[in-house]
Amino acid sequence: MDDLSPELFDFIAARCPDLPRITGGRRFGTGQSNPTWALTTEGAPLVLRAKPPGKLLPKAHMIEREYRVMAALADTPVPVPRMHALIEEANPLGRPFYLMAHVEGRIFWDPTLPEVADRAAIYDAMNAVLATLGGLDPAALGLDDYGRAEGYFHRQLAVWTRAYAASVEDPDPELVDLGDWLADCDPADAAPALVHGDFRLDNMIFHPTEPRVIGLLDWELSTLGHPTADLAYQVMQWHLPHDGPLKGLGGVDRAALGLPSDAGYVARYCARRGIDGVSDWNAWLALSAYRLAAILAGVGARAEAGNASNPESGRAYGRLVPELVELGQRFRRRR
Repeated sequence: MDDLSPELFDFIAARCPDLPRITGGRRFGTGQSNPTWALTTEGAPLVLRAKPPGKLLPKAHMIEREYRVMAALADTPVPVPRMHALIEEANPLGRPFYLMAHVEGRIFWDPTLPEVADRAAIYDAMNAVLATLGGLDPAALGLDDYGRAEGYFHRQLAVWTRAYAASVEDPDPELVDLGDWLADCDPADAAPALVHGDFRLDNMIFHPTEPRVIGLLDWELSTLGHPTADLAYQVMQWHLPHDGPLKGLGGVDRAALGLPSDAGYVARYCARRGIDGVSDWNAWLALSAYRLAAILAGVGARAEAGNASNPESGRAYGRLVPELVELGQRFRRRR
C-alpha cells in the first residue's frame, strides 16, 4: 500500500466517522506531483491525495488549495469529485492529505484517442468545460481571495522564474532568454477568472460511455488570473511530439483523425464565451511553454534527488526541458 497503514485507517475512522471504514488502498502509479491512492471501503470507494514526502519548494504541492477550490466548485457546472475531508494536523501518514469521492469513468492518456470513435466530441467536451470555467465569477464562489488576477501574466513569469532558479544549478541560457523576452510583453488584463493551471486531457475523467467530462482533477496550480492562460496551456502542449513522454499532437494529421486545429478549438471556445477572439495569443503560448519547462525542470531535479512520485518518468520529463524551450522560442518568432 506504500505509506498507508492500518493505523492511518483507524485515524481516518476516528477523524471522519461519517465516512465508510477503509479496508485497503492502491497507489495510482502515474503523476509526478501529489501521490494519490484509491481506497477500498465498506461502502463507496474513496481517493486519498497527499503531499509528497521530503523537502518541498515553497508554495509547492498545495493540496490545501486543491481541496478548497474543488469544494467551492461542488454546485457549479464544472464537474469535480465530492470533497470529504482535509487533514492538516499530525497523522500516521506524516503529512497533510485529503479525502474525496472516487469518480468512475475513463481517463485518456493519448491525445489522438485511438480507442474512441467520435474524437471530435471528446475535444468539444473539454472545450465546453474550459469555457464554463472561464466564465465563472470567483467572488460568487467565495474565492475572491484565492489569488491576484491583475498582472497575472507577469506574476506567473516571476513565479516560474524563481521556481526554475531554485530547481537547477546551471540555467539553460535559451530559457533565460525566453524569460527576458516574455518580461517585455504586455498582454492586457481581463476580468478575474479561476485558472485551473494544468488543463489537459489526462487530468479529466470522462463518462464511461458518453463524450462528457464528469471530473476535472489536479487543481494544485489553480489560482485567480487570466482565462486565456488555461486555453493557451492546453493548446501549447498539443505542439509537443506525439511519441514523447508528454504525448502531444506534433506530427499528427489532426484533420484525418477528426481532431480540431488550434484555430478551430480557440474559435469554439470564444463562441462559447461570447468573446470576439484572444489577444496576445503567441505571448500566452510562449509563457505556457516557459512555465512547463520550469515545472519539468523541477520534476527532473526531484527525480534525481530521489524525491519524485515516479522517478523514472520524472527523469524523462526533465529531459523535455530543451524541447519546450525551443517550442517557446518558436511561438516567440511567430508573433
